[in-house]
Amino acid sequence: MRVSIVHMVYDFEVGDVIRAEPDALYQAWLDSAQHSAMTGAPAEISPVVGGEYSAWAGYITGRTIRLEPTRRIVQTWRAEEFDPDEQDSVIDVVFEPEDFGTRVTIRHTNVPTRLRGFEEGGWQENYFDPMKSYFEAGM
Repeated sequence: MRVSIVHMVYDFEVGDVIRAEPDALYQAWLDSAQHSAMTGAPAEISPVVGGEYSAWAGYITGRTIRLEPTRRIVQTWRAEEFDPDEQDSVIDVVFEPEDFGTRVTIRHTNVPTRLRGFEEGGWQENYFDPMKSYFEAGM
């Protein structure tokens, strides 16, 4: 008898406005030192399509699959809690200028349903809030 394990996944979108220009946010996301500084956790990033990255001291890993300078970054995304047989999720990070900064929207797809914490505060607490502090302090 063969047993097949089906992992349930879902997609979600979160966003916030950061008081910075789209180019500054885009560059910080892809720069190891700036990414580390704006999140408060170690990151290593190869800022090219196909380049690998890790964030939050290796808690998150992936590779960059699409870049649209100053506008969009698409990366595979895998957290330590993912089971070995689960596929990577994907984040699509979009930077849109607004009157008082940039709207950063993250579309996170193929997320295991048991890991709803990423949507329910994880992105806000670990990215948006620290990014606001970093950019409002003048980097």
